[in-house]
Amino acid sequence: MSTGTPPSALGHLRILDLTRVLAGPWCAQNFADLGADVIKIERPGSGDDTRAWGPPYLRDAAGNETTEAAYYLAANRGKRSLTVDIASAEGQQIIRALVMQSDVVLENYKVGQLKKYGLDFASLQLLKPDLVFCSITGFGQDGPYAQRAGYDFIVQGMGGFMSVTGERDELPGGGPQKAGVAISDLMTGMYATVAVLAALSHRDRTGEGQYIDLALLDVQVAMMANMGTNYLASGMPPKRWGNAHPNIVPYQTFACADGHLIIAVGNDAQFRKLVTAGGCAALADDARFATNPQRVAHREVLVGMLAEMIAQKSKQEWIALLESVGVPCGPINNLEEVFDNPQVIARGLRVDLPHPCGAAAKLVGSPMRMSATPPVYPGAPPLLGQHTDEILQDLLGHSAQQIAALRASGVV
Repeated sequence: MSTGTPPSALGHLRILDLTRVLAGPWCAQNFADLGADVIKIERPGSGDDTRAWGPPYLRDAAGNETTEAAYYLAANRGKRSLTVDIASAEGQQIIRALVMQSDVVLENYKVGQLKKYGLDFASLQLLKPDLVFCSITGFGQDGPYAQRAGYDFIVQGMGGFMSVTGERDELPGGGPQKAGVAISDLMTGMYATVAVLAALSHRDRTGEGQYIDLALLDVQVAMMANMGTNYLASGMPPKRWGNAHPNIVPYQTFACADGHLIIAVGNDAQFRKLVTAGGCAALADDARFATNPQRVAHREVLVGMLAEMIAQKSKQEWIALLESVGVPCGPINNLEEVFDNPQVIARGLRVDLPHPCGAAAKLVGSPMRMSATPPVYPGAPPLLGQHTDEILQDLLGHSAQQIAALRASGVV
């Protein structure tokens, strides 16, 4: 739903969002940020599962917890919430009527579930031939796993990510590790955004709609990128290296006096600068460490020496020192430090949006920086059913009496 100021890239589009949890809502939020009118379809009474995935919860103007979980807030800004029971005939008719006024349907129901309601792509395409319909599931619409429920954690393991993430098996704490955020969900949401935009471009040229089948497992395998092609080229599965690099030393994290530091030495000159700055210049002339191949061969000895050197100074002391001599380095920030970082502040990555509870919803802004059509934030993540009456009246022409009857029967 475009505000018109500034102009929005996708203000001409309407997205019917039948998704919940993360992958689908993340895709839909991208469209809302770019100005599309995103109508979030939710179950009456409960809504998106993530509304209850707290604490933490949004606090109102008096500092009291609301029922809006922070997890839900992360992926639903700028949308309008309409509660509809799609298991009812009346609810199905509402969805069909909205499809006729929409460009895209997003859904993440189990394979085949929408067909029994007459809300699958084949059924809706008969009503609207130019419809773009995107299904998001764990394993796709076909194949032996199609009926399985898909969970990000499981997919990170199945798709190879955890085989290359985590400390080396032979070191303390070694073993597979998932990512700290739901990366297969988030990347599936991003791939869905790209696929839908491509399908809309095709529709605009030809008038033809199409079906998009996106699976978390497919995305996880694809995003292994060079690790995947390394295996395909060599036949050797890559292994976990923790925070170290298999081919470059030192290129890892080190403990300093008050935390941890990333040091990424890319060549021999940078190594000399590093050890000279740390008061250990002789290491650069040691035959075991003078070149990167030698440093890789003598990794364990050298890393132990560097660890002792780096432990003598604080994180900020090292960053100031190494930046002054051109050695790539950086902190490992917690999220308090992230949002206090002057670069993050300058880039406007926190946005505070007025919320119906009377307080501001503190959110992470879109990273899409566009000169003519930047992201817009028409509203905070909606309350459950906040826009039900508005949508039924404005788009479908329902009277107040009709809406009251639908509500009394539990349809909305």
